[in-house]
Amino acid sequence: MKKNWIAMILTLIVLTIISACTNSATDSTKKDANNGSKEKITTLKVGASSVPHAEVLEYLADDLKKDGVKLDIKTGLDGIQMNQMTADGELDFNYFQHTPYLEEINKQAGLNLVSVAGIHIEPFGVYSKKIKNIKDLPQGAKVAVPKDVVNFSRSLLLFAQNGIIELDSKKEGDYTTEDITKNDKKIKFIGVDGALLNRSLEDVDAAAINTNYALEGGLDPVKDALIIEDAKSPYVNIIAALPERKDDPAIQTVVKWLTSEKARKFFETKYSGAVVPAF
Repeated sequence: MKKNWIAMILTLIVLTIISACTNSATDSTKKDANNGSKEKITTLKVGASSVPHAEVLEYLADDLKKDGVKLDIKTGLDGIQMNQMTADGELDFNYFQHTPYLEEINKQAGLNLVSVAGIHIEPFGVYSKKIKNIKDLPQGAKVAVPKDVVNFSRSLLLFAQNGIIELDSKKEGDYTTEDITKNDKKIKFIGVDGALLNRSLEDVDAAAINTNYALEGGLDPVKDALIIEDAKSPYVNIIAALPERKDDPAIQTVVKWLTSEKARKFFETKYSGAVVPAF
């Protein structure tokens, strides 16, 4: 009799263990099924200018999330900060600059960031609150231009392309005031931090302003610019990241949407020529 009770107890223990394992397996299957039904979300930290970079990223946020990518967008940082933070891994990528600027920062700061993809062009323009035509620049005019090497050179080239000054024909790029060979109006080019160029319009005769800053300042590049680059500009705004992140699937998903027809229509509709798709 005692043996029968022992056998029954052992049987109950075995059945309990089997039941627990079965329930555990069922719960695990449910969890796996639930996990399988949900997209795994990868969060990327990105440094971007407010306009148009952050705006288009925010516009595409729902599409990106459906593809498993969520963006934590950081704005209000300057170019040096964004590149350094990307190089340090604090940002997964940045989206605010063109390749010549990136190459200059890489050289100056000893970074090794690379271009992941070209997205759009922001035609560079010259604006004024004092004149309506570039030909009306007065003698000795003060013109504010971005102080960084690349955009300072870009400004001088724009003035040269419009016949206002002439530059050394033996040189290509990295122009400085020393490369000006003809300046009949004795224009004084004053280097100013890019983010402050809108404010400088109160104090100078004209200012060469990057389109993202012009838009932030309420200027319409198509209507307000006295002179402006055309769509053939080599200064394509890019996604930049560390070399090892260039082929990261999540970053490539961002590139896919930034170069989609939906993004193209957004650029063309919202900015009406002030931002030109480069894809």
